[in-house]
Amino acid sequence: MLELLTGAGLASAAGLNAYVPLLLVGLVARFTGLLDLSPAWQWLEHPVFLVVLAVLLVVEMGADKVPGLDSANDIVQTLIRPTSGGITFGAGASSLAPDEVASLADGSGSWAPVFAGVCIALLLHIAKALARPVLNALTFGTGAPVVSTLEDISSTVVAVLAIVVPILIIVVVPLIVVLLVWAIRRRRRRKAAKAAGAAGAARPGGGASA
Repeated sequence: MLELLTGAGLASAAGLNAYVPLLLVGLVARFTGLLDLSPAWQWLEHPVFLVVLAVLLVVEMGADKVPGLDSANDIVQTLIRPTSGGITFGAGASSLAPDEVASLADGSGSWAPVFAGVCIALLLHIAKALARPVLNALTFGTGAPVVSTLEDISSTVVAVLAIVVPILIIVVVPLIVVLLVWAIRRRRRRKAAKAAGAAGAARPGGGASA
């Protein structure tokens, strides 16, 4: 159960930032005993892979803090974040039998953990991509670096908790989802208000006073 929560937490973190949980899994597996990857996933802790991830993380963090460019980055990440979610869920869910975990890499067995991770990360990614324009509009673009930094911190915290205290994922991930849903609903209300105002102004005499 805890191993599945670890996988779910890592996939959720990937929905906010694809490279944070991947890099964290690799570093923790390589330098600590907190995460023991099966042979099928030990490529995640290879030094070359870790260096590439670090470079990609720096690039992604920079692009995500520029208004307008952050939305374009979200489009690019539509494929990358779910992929990261699938990989981290599969690597983190070590409760599976060794032969079943190994089979995820060669396609001979069940892909259920990877598929679950893809779905979790994709849902979080979509919610983030929809919420970001709202937050940018509310702050006139000045809040983009702040919001992006908060997302990076949230991804890191969720990934760390998923590995160290996975039981807390039950509370933390739903809280993040609630915040993202609030931002999306705020966006819809703003659009509805603008549409109503535009419709009122377009009516004959709509702007005239009695």
